[in-house]
Amino acid sequence: MTFALDELSVIELVGGDANKNGMLEPEEFDAVKAELASVLQKNITLKINGESQAWTKTESLVLDRKGDATRVIMKATFPPVAASQPIALADQLYLNDAATNYVNLLTIQYGKQKSTAALSGKNRTWALQMTETDYAGLPQDVQPQQHQKAQQAGEEPQNDAPDESKAGLGWFSFFTLGMSHILTGYDHLLFLFSLLIARQTFKQYAAMITAFTIAHSITLSLTVFGLIDVPPAIVEPAIALSICYVALDNMIRNQVSYRWVLTFLFGLVHGMGFADVLKEMDIPRSELAVDLISFNIGIETVQVTMVAILLPLLGLLHRWKYSKRAVFAGSATALALGGIWLVERLFLN
Repeated sequence: MTFALDELSVIELVGGDANKNGMLEPEEFDAVKAELASVLQKNITLKINGESQAWTKTESLVLDRKGDATRVIMKATFPPVAASQPIALADQLYLNDAATNYVNLLTIQYGKQKSTAALSGKNRTWALQMTETDYAGLPQDVQPQQHQKAQQAGEEPQNDAPDESKAGLGWFSFFTLGMSHILTGYDHLLFLFSLLIARQTFKQYAAMITAFTIAHSITLSLTVFGLIDVPPAIVEPAIALSICYVALDNMIRNQVSYRWVLTFLFGLVHGMGFADVLKEMDIPRSELAVDLISFNIGIETVQVTMVAILLPLLGLLHRWKYSKRAVFAGSATALALGGIWLVERLFLN
C-alpha cells in the first residue's frame, strides 16, 4: 500500500509545525514521524476474509517536498490475499470532523487491471473479492504460496464471472462524491436558490436549469481533462459574485426574462468550482471518463431533486399576497451572504 497525505493534513493530525510557517522542516517531520505512522495505522484498516490485518512492514515514510504539492508518502506491506478471499479497506481519517471535506482517491491494481474509488463522507470503505480468473492473471511472485501450489498441482482456476461489487463500486463512489460535493457546497446551493426564487414560468425554469446543467458540465469536463485551468483565486470569488448579481437582479427587476443566458454564463464558472475536488486527484486516464460522468450525475441528481421539491413550494409562495416581499427578503439574504463570501475570497484567503 502506498498512502499519500498532503502536508497541511499531517500538521492538522499530529502537529509538528514548531515555527508556525505552515510547513514541516525535515527535523520537524522527523519529530512527528512515529506519531503519524501510529495515527495512520489506527485509521487505515485492512480486512482480509473479515479479519483486520496489521501491516507487516513499513517500507518507508518520507516527506516529498514539492512546494504547495508537498506530501508525506508511506509505503507499507500487508499479508497476501488468497483467491476468493474478500478484502476491504476503510479510511477513518477526519471521520468525525464535519468541517473537513476529506476525500481519499483509492487506486487499486491487480495484475494488469486497475480501478478507482473515492472514499468520502460516511462512505469510507472499499471492498473487493478477486476471482480465480483474476488470480490466474497475476505474476507468480505476487500470488500467495497456497495458490501457486494449487497451480503446480495441475488444478485449473475456475472461470468465475467478474464480481459485481468490483465493477460497480468505483463509479458509485464518484456518484456519491458528486452528491456530497454539491450538498456541502453552500455557495452553489445559494446560487440555485437565487435563480429559482424569482417568479417564472415552467418553461423558463426548464430552460434555466438546462442551461446551468450544460454549462457546468462543459467546464467541469474541460477542467478535469486538463484542457483549461483557471485558478481558484479567480473561480471562487466569481462564484460569490454570481450569487450577488442574481440576487440583486431579483430585487431590481419586477419580472425576470432571458435568465437562461445569464445562468449559462455563470454555470461555466460554477463548473470550474465543481472540478476542484477531481482536479486534485491523480485519476488514471482509463478511469477518468466513467468517474467524471458518475460525479456529474451525482451533482445533477441532487440538483433535480431540489428543483422538484422547491418548484411546488415556490408556486404556493407566488400565490401569496406578500410574495414580492418574500422574494425581496430572500434575495437580500442571498445578496448579503454572497457579499460576505466575495469579500472573504478576495481579501482574506
